[in-house]
Amino acid sequence: MRHGISKAATALVALALAGGATVPAAAAPRPAVDGIWRVNGYGTVLSIAHGRLQEYQTTALGCIKGEPAKQTAPGVYRSGDGTLLTVRASGTLQLSGSAGYRELRRLGRLPAACAQPAAEDDPVATFDVFWQSFEENYPFFAAKGIDWHAVRDTYRPKVHAGTSRDELFTLFGEMVKPLYDAHVTVFDGERRFSQVRPGTAVIGSDLDTKVKDYIVRSDLDGEPLREFANGRISYADLPGGQGYLRLSGFAGYSSEEGHAYAAELAELDKALDTVFTAERTASLTGLVIDLRINGGGADALGLHLAGRLTDSSYTAYRKRTQYTRPQPVPVKPARGVPRYGGPVAVLTAATTFSAGETFTQALIDRPGRTVRIGENTQGVFSDTLDRTLPGGMTVWLPNEEFLTRRGGTFDGAGIPPHIRTPVFTEEEFATDHDSAFDAAVAVLREQKPA
Repeated sequence: MRHGISKAATALVALALAGGATVPAAAAPRPAVDGIWRVNGYGTVLSIAHGRLQEYQTTALGCIKGEPAKQTAPGVYRSGDGTLLTVRASGTLQLSGSAGYRELRRLGRLPAACAQPAAEDDPVATFDVFWQSFEENYPFFAAKGIDWHAVRDTYRPKVHAGTSRDELFTLFGEMVKPLYDAHVTVFDGERRFSQVRPGTAVIGSDLDTKVKDYIVRSDLDGEPLREFANGRISYADLPGGQGYLRLSGFAGYSSEEGHAYAAELAELDKALDTVFTAERTASLTGLVIDLRINGGGADALGLHLAGRLTDSSYTAYRKRTQYTRPQPVPVKPARGVPRYGGPVAVLTAATTFSAGETFTQALIDRPGRTVRIGENTQGVFSDTLDRTLPGGMTVWLPNEEFLTRRGGTFDGAGIPPHIRTPVFTEEEFATDHDSAFDAAVAVLREQKPA
């Protein structure tokens, strides 16, 4: 916080220097967002002062200092990874790229535990914070049939003062493996442990390239895709007035260092402005959106795209943690640009992850006709809650539920298709046959725009 004096105080100080009465210089009012805030439902406390924001990660066991962020504008702070945190005095926190907002509650002072020295590198303390972080934040134990207390009873006796870091890392992996949750990751330096749903694959650049080549051969008769955003977005016009839009992620669009959200959004808009021209949106008879290889990214980018596909506002989904009320997240029609509101066929697979899934969910209640074809998505929707453990290891875990209109979630099982087809099987690769694409083209051909 910068200290200064008001215009009225300036006049009084000038008078004093000229021989008048001596008066104290008045300090500028404290910025409205300065102070101590608890982020409801996220096990986090924020301390804001002197143009800096400091995160503290809290559990019932104590407090660990997290990442700092520097002020870039009034109420806006940039973290080390480029995320912008917008804090409003009304009591909300918005993270760039995230859907919705987080509720803040003012505290009179920093919790006493947060003023304590950093925890020592004690394996037992590290285990306890690891277990407690999941105990307080992970929403899906019951749905997955996991008794987390039984997990503690099994593994804690194996940890003692002489437990090595390697042993502890291995043990943590064994504890979370049965969750089969791709949004759970344990890190120790360059090492990481994560686990996808059984029978599904992790996306790699080789698979994405293989699939893109396959699509050009089998679906587009060798005609190349028009590519945007570092190749993460592709488009082709199809016979009969249909269009094909492929998104391999909702991230990595910009070459700017740090992939700042504003730069990512600008690249998305460049692509969408080229695809959704006034002429094309007026003539499209149907749109195939291919998310079968989609590694996720920023939920807000998916909502932004959804805004190009509707002429009226609606609710994409509702978000909550175990400690907060469901918060509606809207899709709003894009302004000042052409929009397409006709039939859409969405291609999904188990390799549709995270923001690819929240975008799929955002289209479920879309006004207009939307049909899903292919396989269930991976089944991971929440932002990750990043936790630092005593000793320096870190863990990512989900703490949010993305609710449907009826109050359920698709976590674990993923969003199912309306029409189930093979996706990227060895037989389909060998014969250059794409069942999901063919089904989408056929379905759209049977439907006429409203």
